[in-house]
Amino acid sequence: MADKQREIETTLGVGGARHTVPRWVYYLVIAAVVAGGLYWWNTEATTRRAVTYQTEAVSRADLQVTVTATGTIEPTNLVEISSELSGTMEKVLVDFNDTVSAGQVLAQLDTTQLEAQLAVQKASHAVAQAQVANAEASLLEATLHYETVKQLDDRGITTRTNMTAAEAELARAKAGVASANANLDLTQAQLDAQQAELAKACICSPINGLVLRRDVDAGQIVAAALSAPVLFTIAEDLSKMELQVDVSEADIGRIKAGDTATFSVDAYDEQTFPAVISMVRFASETIDGLVTYKAILSIDNEALLLRPGMTATADITVAEFDDVLVVPNAALRFAPPQVVEDTEDEKSGGGGLLGLLIPSREGEDDRVRSARTVWVLRDGVAAEVPVEKGDTDGRMTRILSGEIAEGDLVIVDMTEGN
Repeated sequence: MADKQREIETTLGVGGARHTVPRWVYYLVIAAVVAGGLYWWNTEATTRRAVTYQTEAVSRADLQVTVTATGTIEPTNLVEISSELSGTMEKVLVDFNDTVSAGQVLAQLDTTQLEAQLAVQKASHAVAQAQVANAEASLLEATLHYETVKQLDDRGITTRTNMTAAEAELARAKAGVASANANLDLTQAQLDAQQAELAKACICSPINGLVLRRDVDAGQIVAAALSAPVLFTIAEDLSKMELQVDVSEADIGRIKAGDTATFSVDAYDEQTFPAVISMVRFASETIDGLVTYKAILSIDNEALLLRPGMTATADITVAEFDDVLVVPNAALRFAPPQVVEDTEDEKSGGGGLLGLLIPSREGEDDRVRSARTVWVLRDGVAAEVPVEKGDTDGRMTRILSGEIAEGDLVIVDMTEGN
């Protein structure tokens, strides 16, 4: 009777018949639904984990390896002209962009005081010349007197005292001539110095060139007591210029004098200019902890498109290879996810209901990359191939050796299906 009470009555609605269904049937239906759901989940998960490889073919191509460096364009010969004298600038005769020749007057200081000092030195020099003439006349007189007294002394007519006095007079006359000549030399040197000082008042160009800067105006006071101020900056020849670039210490060993290069400037975005390295300086420069070395590139600027101070980016060619085996750099960076064997705990929990409730974290990068191998797709299977790599141009890398050939498909990326 107790068993009867535990049964469930169900009305089927066919002919009014009433049938009873045991409870275990419900449990069986629920279990079947859960099993079907698990089967569907695993099937969909497998589909989602399907991998699609992105590949590129190994090819043969010409490879050009470059080193990139930045710097500024400067004239080959740049001269800064200063004034050694202090004073008032009387006149300025040139302006920006003027073409000048060697010896041309650029500006002139007020020379009133200098000319007065020169006049004084000229007068002193004239006095010294007169003193020399007077001393020479005294010497002539003393010489004639000495000869007369000596003749008398030879005859025994004069006294020894007269002879001694004549000798002393002659010696004093010779000394007077020497002193006058020395004084003349001194005044001549002072006159030359004053003339040189006056010549410095003329600010002249030492070279043929173009005035890049003018930092003085007429009436301005020039003070050269502590440091000589720069008044003019002149470039000798803007048709021949140089590009001074900073090369990092990692790349300096790859460049040398004679290497060719191309460079660009912001003023002409669509145009590149040729250049040749003329010098690589040994002295280093450290800026913000970065060690660089200066490389000088010669530039032909006949069209005068390039101007001093322009910032330029140069690509220096350090190696060129013809018809070599190359692969994309992305192939050297690619590696598939590593397969890790499940532990006992993971086997017990990760594959059951707990694994469904706490799924593994997708998107974690568990790849082990190596720049010495590439992955090649062979018969739909990714195979790791060791290679020896060579130079790169930043996009493609030369392969020196390895079991790959032209036409092989190297894997550059992968995606998982949805």
